Amino acid sequence: MKNLTADELREMYLKFFESKGHKIIPGASVIPENDPTVLFTTAGMHPLVPYLMGAMEHPAGTRLTDVQKCVRTGDIDEVGDAAHLTFFEMLGNWSLNDYFKKEAIGWSFEFLTQHLGFDPAKLNVTVFAGEEGIPADEEAVEIWKSVGIPEERIFRLPREDNWWGPAGTTGPCGPDTEMFIDTGKPKCSDQCRPGCHCGKYIEIWNDVFMQYNKNAEGKFEPLGRHNVDTGMGVERTVCMLSGAPTVYDTEIFAPIMAKIDELSGETDVDAETKLRARRIVADHMRTATFILCDPKGGVKPGNVGANYVLRRLIRRAIRYSRMLGIAPGFTVKLAETICEKYQNVYPELGINLAQCKLDLEAEENRFNQTLDKGEAMFNKVAEQLKLHNQTQISGKTAFKLYDTFGFPFEMTLEMAEKAGLSVDKEGFEEANRKHQELSRTTSAGSFKAGLQDNSEVVTRMHTATHLLHAALHKVLGPTANQKGSNITPERLRFDFTWPEKMTDEQLKATEDLVNGWIRDAIPVTKKMTTVEAAKAEGAMALFGAKYGDQVSMYTIGDVSKEICSGPHVANTSELKSFKIQKEQSSSAGVRRIKAVIGNLT
Repeated sequence: MKNLTADELREMYLKFFESKGHKIIPGASVIPENDPTVLFTTAGMHPLVPYLMGAMEHPAGTRLTDVQKCVRTGDIDEVGDAAHLTFFEMLGNWSLNDYFKKEAIGWSFEFLTQHLGFDPAKLNVTVFAGEEGIPADEEAVEIWKSVGIPEERIFRLPREDNWWGPAGTTGPCGPDTEMFIDTGKPKCSDQCRPGCHCGKYIEIWNDVFMQYNKNAEGKFEPLGRHNVDTGMGVERTVCMLSGAPTVYDTEIFAPIMAKIDELSGETDVDAETKLRARRIVADHMRTATFILCDPKGGVKPGNVGANYVLRRLIRRAIRYSRMLGIAPGFTVKLAETICEKYQNVYPELGINLAQCKLDLEAEENRFNQTLDKGEAMFNKVAEQLKLHNQTQISGKTAFKLYDTFGFPFEMTLEMAEKAGLSVDKEGFEEANRKHQELSRTTSAGSFKAGLQDNSEVVTRMHTATHLLHAALHKVLGPTANQKGSNITPERLRFDFTWPEKMTDEQLKATEDLVNGWIRDAIPVTKKMTTVEAAKAEGAMALFGAKYGDQVSMYTIGDVSKEICSGPHVANTSELKSFKIQKEQSSSAGVRRIKAVIGNLT
C-alpha cells in the first residue's frame, strides 16, 4: 500500500478519473442548496441529485468526479471512538446515463490495487442478492470475477445491505456493490463476513447502480436511464493506507491533536476519558470551523435548525475541553490550526477565518457564562440535598438545570458522581420527552416545516405556505403535495410534487387564490387533538412524521386544515399580499416555488 497524505489521495483520485474521461467539478457547500429535507450536505450525491434524477443536464457533461465536504451528526454521541466523525470528505465519480457496471467496477478495482496498492487477495466485495420482484445482481458478480475476485470473496447480501434509494417513497434506486479490505484479524464467528462490525473487514468504497424506478404501487421497474454514484471516504482511506489504528492517528488530525495537547493542562480524569475527550474536541472543532467558514455562509450558533447543530458542536467541544484542563479561548486557536491545515485545498477557510474566530469567541464566552451559572445552581441543589440527608437529584431538577439554565445533563451526571449523588435519569428523560412534545421541535431544534426562526415575518410566511399548498391543490390537483419548505425573514421556499414546469396561467391562478384568501380575512384557529382525530376531520399530516399524543391542528376556514408544529398568524389578512417570484425544478418530479409576502413584495 502507498502511505499517502489526504492531499496526495485527493489529487491521485481526481487525476485518475480525469484520465477516464471525467470532468473535475468543485465540491458544493456543506449547507445544502437543492435538498430542503436535510440541514447539511450529508453525502457526496446530495448536490448532484437533480442531475442523477435526470431533471437537468450537468454543464460539465455526463462523467464527473469531485471531492465533497459532508457533515453528519446523527451519530454525534458515538464520536470519540476509533472511527466516527461529524465532518468528512467523500471522493466521488459519477456517470449520468453514461457508463455503467463494467467500467465502474473495473476502475474501482484498478484504482484500489494498481494506484493505492491494496493487495487484490485481501479485497472482498458484496453484491445485491435479489429478492421477490428484483433479480440478483449477477452482472456485478460476473464483472468482479472477470477482474480476478474469486467466488468465495464475493458475498451476496440482501437489500438492507446492498441497495440504495429511492430518496423518497418513489423514484430511481438500485443495487450497489461494496468493497472491503480484509485486515487479517481472525473471524469473530462462522457468520463473520463483510459488513460485520468486528473489525476484520473494513469498507473502502461503494458503487451504486441506479437502474430501477420504484412506482407508486411499490413495484420496481427498469429505469429508462442508468447512473453510477460512488463514494470513498478520504479519512478512512488515509487511515487504512497508513496503517494507523484510528483516523485520529493520521496526518489529517496530527496538527489538531498536537495543538490540543499543547493547550491541555493537569486533570484528574482517567486516560480513557481523556482520549475520548481529545477526539471529541478535535472532531467537533474541525466540523464547526468548516461550517463557519463555508462560502455560502449564513449558519451561526443559534437555537434552531442548522444553527443549533453548530451550537451543539461548539458547546460539546467546550464541555470536553474542560476535562482536558484547557483554558478558555481555545476554540479560536484550534480554528487557526485547522484553517492552516486545510486552506490550501479549501481557500474559503483562510478567507473567512477572521469572522469564524469572532463567532467562536462569542459563543465560547456565552457558554462559559452558562456553565458557570449552571455549576453555581448545581452546588446549591447539592447543598440542599445534603441538608435533608437526600442523595438523589430528581429528574425534574436535572431538567430545570438543563432547560432553564442551559446546563448540559452530562455535566449534571459528572458533578453528581463527584459529589456522591445520583440522578434520576428516567425522570429527566420523561421531563425532556414532555417538553419535546409541547415544543414539537425536531431533534435538531428546527420546525418540521424548515423554519429558521419564529419572528413575526417568518410566522406570516409560514401561514402563507399553508395557503400556497391549498391553492396548488385547487389549481394542479391533490397530487401536488408538499415535499419540504424553508423560510427565512426574506422569502419562503416551497417544494411540491409535480412532474413538469407550471404554466404562467397556473402560476397566476395560484397567486390569485392566495391573495383572495388574504383579502377574505379568514380566521386561523388552532386545536390540540390526537393524530387520529385530526385525520378524521380531514387534516393533512405531512412527511410521515412521528407525532406525540397531542398535536396542533391549524384550520384556515374551509381552505386548509393541517397538523403543524409551526407558528401561525391569527388571521390571513395579516399576510397583506402574496407574490410568486420564481417556479423551478428542485429534483425529478419535484418543483420549487419561491415567494414573498406583504411589504416584501
